[in-house]
This record gives sequence, C-alpha cells and structure tokens, in this order.
Amino acid sequence: MSDTIPDLSRLFRLDGRRAVVVGGGSGIGQAAALALAAHGAEVIVADRDEGAMAATVAAGEAAGTGRAGGSLTAYRLDVLADGAIERAVTDLGAVDVLAVTPAVNVRKRLLDYTREEFDRVVDLNLGAAFELTRAFGRGMAQRGRGSIIGFSSIRSLTTEPGQGVYAMTKAGLVMLLRTLAVELGPHGVRVNAVAPGVVDTPLTAPIKAQPDWYAAYADKAILGRWGRPDELAGAVVYLASDASSYVTGSVMFVDGGWTAADGRFVPPA
Repeated sequence: MSDTIPDLSRLFRLDGRRAVVVGGGSGIGQAAALALAAHGAEVIVADRDEGAMAATVAAGEAAGTGRAGGSLTAYRLDVLADGAIERAVTDLGAVDVLAVTPAVNVRKRLLDYTREEFDRVVDLNLGAAFELTRAFGRGMAQRGRGSIIGFSSIRSLTTEPGQGVYAMTKAGLVMLLRTLAVELGPHGVRVNAVAPGVVDTPLTAPIKAQPDWYAAYADKAILGRWGRPDELAGAVVYLASDASSYVTGSVMFVDGGWTAADGRFVPPA
C-alpha cells in the first residue's frame, strides 16, 4: 500500500490510545466508554458514582472488551469538587482522547428560575466542561496530539419553554469547543461537539414518565422515535479515531432528524 494511503480497514481502531470518558457511569457516557474500549482503547471511566463506574467496567468485561484489545478502569471524579480535575490530570497522565458527557437540567421557565438553580446548571454544563477541556487539552497540546469531544444538544439551536438555561449552556459549549479547536489546532489537537436529540437517559427520565410528552418528542424526530445511548457511540468513536483526522471545530448532530424538519405541520403536497 502507498505511504500516502492509510490502512482504511483500521480507520476506526484506537489501539494504543488512552481515553477518559467523564460521566462514563451511565447513559451516553457509558455507551461511549464501552464503544471506545471495543475499538481497542484503554478507557478510564471517570464518574462520581462508584457503583455506576463498576457497572460500566463489568459490562465491558461481559462484552469481551479485552479480546478486542481494549480495557476499562474506573476513576472516581467529582468535577465540581475543588481541585479534583487538576488531581485527575496528574493521576491519569498522558491522555489521547477526552469525552465530556455530564449535564444537568432544571426545567423551569426563566421568570421562575432562581439564581441558585441557574448557577447549578451553568456550573456543571459549562463551567466543568471549561475546566476539563483546558486541563486535559494543555497536556495534549504539549504532546502534539489529541481529540476532545464535548456533548452539546439540539437545544444549542432550538429551545422550548422551560429549557432556557440548559439551552444557553449547550449553545455556549459549542463556542467553547470551537474556540479551543481554533487555539489548539496548530498544536495537533482536534476539538469537536456531538449534539444529541432526545435520548433515553437518566436526564430525560421526567419526560419519559409523561406519555403525552414522550410521544410528542418521538413524533418530532424524522425517525419517529427517541434515540438510544448506544446510537451516540459511533459519533464518539469516529471523532476519537483517525477516521476524523481532518475534522475539528465541528458539531455533529445525532438527533434522528429533529433539527432538519419544521415538524409543526405535514402539508398535503
């Protein structure tokens, strides 16, 4: 094979790479961690919930991750605790891939929001992402390689009553990641965002508990259903791997077509 053409059969392989998945104990983070390990990465499952981390590691073992060349280990991390992110960078050493998945939402109209609730959402969704991406990105830049993947949302483009502060953070996260892409790109570090649609995770459990609301969200997507966490995993593997070696500063929508269609009315044409 020519020196200028890579082995295309291995574009998505992650052998020899170390990945940290923050929020890897459940939902999309768990699916991302399992998928990265299935493609050969050494994955650190970082979460504040030790039981959830253990479940992710056990799921990887049951799936035969080791036979695929990857591994999963747990690392307890509370991203809002003072000094925790800096300690994690020191403890974990060189990292090739960082995926940041945690988020919280307080569904209230803006006029009903308290400043305490506002700060709670902003601190995790945007503040923690700011600290994580800078802390791990600094080492990546020094080593001249790396991929940072943050999780935005369809709410970075569209909102609805009760989603205002969450939407603000997800839109802000896109610009944070794009700015990092601009600043770290010359140092060999790629930075991208994944924007899910409505996905069945603990964060969306209050919606699922209300049948009319759940059905309305399903109907809005072109595919006519909610997404599953594992359906976001492919985007993470892609952005972590050499398959996306010329992709940075982008937002990948994995939303079942939510943002492509108006959705209010189907004309008879």
